[in-house]
Amino acid sequence: MRRRPTDERDLSGWAGWALTLALFVGLWLYGGQLFPWAFDYPRSISIPAARWITSFTKWLLNEATFGLFTFAELTRFIAAVLDVPYRFVLSLLSTGFQSGEGSQAVQILPPLSWVAVIGTGAILGGYAGGARLAALVAGCLTFVLVFGQWQSAMVTLASILVAVPLGVAGGLLLGILAFRHSWFERAIRPVLDLMQTIPVFAYLVPILILFGFGPTAAVVATLIYAMPPMTRITELALRRVPAELTDLGRMVGCTRRQMMWRVLVPASKDPLMVGVNQVIMLSLNMVIIASMIGAGGLGFDVLAALRRLDFGAGLEAGLAIVALAVALDRLSQAFARLRNEPARGNGPVARHPYLLSGVALILAAGLAGLAVPALQTWPDAFELSTGAFWSNVVQWINVNFFDTIEAVKNAVLLNLLVPFKRFLGGLPWAGVTALLAYVGWRLGGWRLAVLVASLAGLIAATGQWEKAAITVYLCGISTVFAMLIGVPIGILASEREGVWAPVRIIIDTLQTLPSFVYLMPAVMLFRVGDFTAMIAVVAYAVVPAVRYTVLGLKGVDPRLTEAGRAMGCTPGQILWRIKLRLALPEILLGLNQTVMFALSMLVITALVGTRDLGQEVYIALTKADPGRGLVAGLAVAFIAIITDRLISASARAARARLGLEAA
Repeated sequence: MRRRPTDERDLSGWAGWALTLALFVGLWLYGGQLFPWAFDYPRSISIPAARWITSFTKWLLNEATFGLFTFAELTRFIAAVLDVPYRFVLSLLSTGFQSGEGSQAVQILPPLSWVAVIGTGAILGGYAGGARLAALVAGCLTFVLVFGQWQSAMVTLASILVAVPLGVAGGLLLGILAFRHSWFERAIRPVLDLMQTIPVFAYLVPILILFGFGPTAAVVATLIYAMPPMTRITELALRRVPAELTDLGRMVGCTRRQMMWRVLVPASKDPLMVGVNQVIMLSLNMVIIASMIGAGGLGFDVLAALRRLDFGAGLEAGLAIVALAVALDRLSQAFARLRNEPARGNGPVARHPYLLSGVALILAAGLAGLAVPALQTWPDAFELSTGAFWSNVVQWINVNFFDTIEAVKNAVLLNLLVPFKRFLGGLPWAGVTALLAYVGWRLGGWRLAVLVASLAGLIAATGQWEKAAITVYLCGISTVFAMLIGVPIGILASEREGVWAPVRIIIDTLQTLPSFVYLMPAVMLFRVGDFTAMIAVVAYAVVPAVRYTVLGLKGVDPRLTEAGRAMGCTPGQILWRIKLRLALPEILLGLNQTVMFALSMLVITALVGTRDLGQEVYIALTKADPGRGLVAGLAVAFIAIITDRLISASARAARARLGLEAA
């Protein structure tokens, strides 16, 4: 019988994998004596990237000039310009408007009272989403107030209200340029990849050097972190505008500018508001890290609690960030769905009822606050706190289950973590690079092979291979545990709607809870080390594993499951042979996001004593060494990009095999 071409391709594919793996194992086991350079990258040809970056930063700071200004003067000018709106919003929400500085300052006007802020938030919620959203926003802000986090929350909100408009405007303009000029889109794509994958710690050092210590430097760091999604969404949204609209614009004689601002941008309102939502959420994710360079607010409170190992105080500040995130997230989503309705009358009250209500409320609350101080500033006697309770819970667990916790910790360390760490540490960099290139070639062709091989080679050439191996070991172990926990929960939640509702609330809370909050109970229960880092990373990274599993399983065409039932399949067979197979591409994307979450958390776990690239970034921050930090950060970014490209190619191949898209 003649063998089918598909069978021949499968056979050649298996033969190629077998030969590649055999060569890799041979190099690993027997290549140490013959090819020592394959295990230890030769120093004579290494790339001194850290020294180059540090020298370049010093040149920028001390010698670079742009016209009549030095680069340092230019960055200080930018910081001064950013400081103007920040100080105004901060005065409005927190400090009040003052004359003079320091001890000589005299308050001219107090800040907005808590009544005015909560009431204004409720009015915005009512305008955008009705009574339910108004109650939700008011409830979130009241939670922040009652639990004693108001002043810190207003400092954080001031940073958000400055950073978000700038991030949205900058991302929108960059997205428009990428849409109009293909060369610009190709040039900016790797820059956006690096901005999203380089740990924020890595570029805090050059930001500190160039912009100084303070909230404006924190705003700059937030912009770098939060702007890429807006840029990508803008470019994608503009490309998806129906051709009928652009043709109509040309027919009525629109100029290029009119076509953009009167046709394309209005037609892309919904996806653009999704980008605004992403900028808000990423800015809130930055509040703790930004507090390291002078942002203050709730992020500083969480960081201070981590240093004291005060889990209760850190949890309350973290939940206040969650409350702000929920309020801003729901408001931005409601404004994205909002449709303009004609006014019900001709007078100003009929045309602008919510605006006038807000102004009246602010004025009335300000006058009432002058007469009744409790309406201006919430009395300390009325504040609540559960911080001591949660700290006592962790302490009780630690005291009563110390032996069990230590036994589990040591068993996992000795039988899993340490052997896997030694295994990865002993692999040859040349063999791993070649193996990654082959995997990339099989999944995505020669371009993907060149990309992953080049990035892996750069990690070795810059002297980061050993620490990168530790990063991969911690990320890999944590990702496996997160998937083992998240996928079964996702399967259960997708099959039973009653389970999905509470699971969704839990994962939404976990996703908005600051990553630093995960470290405190982990350190208090398990002390410092790799096991503690793994626990914190798994807790942080399990969310996408659950969410994408549910997304994939709920997206399976019901007609296919009905066909399976008609053929006599049991519920287990429908799940394993139909649903999970069709949901595989989404589950792979969930794996991708789990890896990204794990890598972002690993940089933070450097605070608990890991020896990976994250610690290298953190040491660079403490020593103000931009070269060392950026090189380690780039190595983390390269690992993220390699993983992203390979898993994305696997997801595309899986969708092609299942007939969900063209190969």
